[in-house]
Amino acid sequence: MKIDILTLFPESFEYFNSSVIKKAKEKGLVEINIINIRDFSTNKHKTVDDYPFSGGQGMLMMCQPLFDAINSVKTSDSYVIYFSPKGRTLKQNYVHTLYEKHNHLILVCGHYEGIDERIIELCVDEQISIGDYVLTGGELPAMVLTDAVLRYIPEVLGNENSAVDESFSDNLLEYPQYTRPAEFMGLKVPEVLLSGNHKEIEKWKQEQRILQTKKYRPDLLDDTKK
Repeated sequence: MKIDILTLFPESFEYFNSSVIKKAKEKGLVEINIINIRDFSTNKHKTVDDYPFSGGQGMLMMCQPLFDAINSVKTSDSYVIYFSPKGRTLKQNYVHTLYEKHNHLILVCGHYEGIDERIIELCVDEQISIGDYVLTGGELPAMVLTDAVLRYIPEVLGNENSAVDESFSDNLLEYPQYTRPAEFMGLKVPEVLLSGNHKEIEKWKQEQRILQTKKYRPDLLDDTKK
């Protein structure tokens, strides 16, 4: 998979040089390119924003640098995503859809008061939101989406079943997990997990997933009824 991230703040993505994502890049499982939108400004001052027509608060990112930046990496196989509160809320099942359907993602990180609407009309395939709150830019959403998508690539997690068993995989949260010692501060690991009875352990895990979801995210169970 290839992911091109367009941003005004390339230094924000130092996170990609650590942990699982760093290993995935080194193994050649994914190609991640961080592209500075400012490099495409034709203005001698490298200007990328201007005041919106009709007034209003703040500044808008201009058409030309964004348009040229997107088209510098866009191909017939590319899928362009712009992060915006107007977009569909990102959920696990859709992360999997993006992974299955697209080999090349272009992630556009807005800033200031957003981007010129014409870029959305001309270049953007879809707008996505990671939640109902406002951030200063699209860098954090781009990291979130990239991290979530890469977990589906075989070998990225080291265990091919990890992504399948995790929370939200079927609208259920993950079961509680424990490690040594078997007792800590008076709290004991459930006996079934120490029993060695794999059938009973699997039964317990599934029961706990339902109980955990009812307790913490009952709305997920409501979603299954729609």
